[in-house]
Amino acid sequence: MDRAEWSLQDAKNSFSAVVDAASKGAPQTVTKRGKPTVVVLSVAEYQRLSRKVASQRASFVEHLLAMPKDDGEFERMGVTPRDVEF
Repeated sequence: MDRAEWSLQDAKNSFSAVVDAASKGAPQTVTKRGKPTVVVLSVAEYQRLSRKVASQRASFVEHLLAMPKDDGEFERMGVTPRDVEF
């Protein structure tokens, strides 16, 4: 039974087949009410995708350094603070 898309009920009834197909490298999509909801992947495929995403993710410092720089001064807004009673 080589399928790539399963209804939720079929996936529950044939979970072993879903896992077997995914472990052979074929991602399995599970639908709920006709809409794709989740994908079952092999551990190897999940780890490959996780490494790919992690290698593309910039560190927080790199993110801050990549922000556009302004060579000029910022003008202060002419706003008067409101009165606050304690």
